[in-house]
Amino acid sequence: MTEITEAEPQQKSAFQRRLPIILIAVAAILGFIFLRDYLSFQTLSENREALIAFRDENYVVAVLAFMAIYVAIVAFSLPGAAIATLTGGFLFATFPGALFNVAAATIGATAIFMAARLGFGERLAAKMEAGDGMIKRIKDGIDENQWSVLFLIRLVPAVPFFVANLVPALVDVPVRRFVISTFLGIIPGSVVYTSVGAGLGEVFERGETPNLGIIFEPHILLPILGLCALAALPIALKAIRGKEGL
Repeated sequence: MTEITEAEPQQKSAFQRRLPIILIAVAAILGFIFLRDYLSFQTLSENREALIAFRDENYVVAVLAFMAIYVAIVAFSLPGAAIATLTGGFLFATFPGALFNVAAATIGATAIFMAARLGFGERLAAKMEAGDGMIKRIKDGIDENQWSVLFLIRLVPAVPFFVANLVPALVDVPVRRFVISTFLGIIPGSVVYTSVGAGLGEVFERGETPNLGIIFEPHILLPILGLCALAALPIALKAIRGKEGL
């Protein structure tokens, strides 16, 4: 008979913990290869009448189906998150479309956060805590300013959404704090894109494509940067007080 070593159960346990994030990574790769041509503005344009008809006949089912698809797109890092947000506005107007978008994005983000935390986060955070040098200082800096850092990575338009989902998991951010900061932090950007989606009817009639770069226009970007500065204020105050104490 083959003897079972102590390492085998540990290896199996490690694989089981990492299986969810492995499946997400595989799904993301397959989605990029096979779905990027389907989760597109062109697809939305070609199916807009059928989608509106389905919404009018089955509103509650349409909401639940839309949110389920949006959650899957975010949780598995599939292409088309921006199109999904536009679709929420197109089908359900700026409100309640923005609420549906924010809720679905938060659920999907929490799913990938939990998968990453289960697979790597807790052990990596423990190693960072036990380490020294630059890595330890980075971990300590995030721990001391978690709320501010979490809001900043959500508010800054240049931070990819999946990065903002993974980084908190790898530094052992509490789930409740992650959910709250995600829900509130993505509201500004979601409202902007949902409102763009709400005006897609006129865009379709003109045969044009929506301006997804609108979030970088001054009248939109400056208020968001103001929120970023507000979120960063506690970090700046701590740094100033730290210098004064030297």
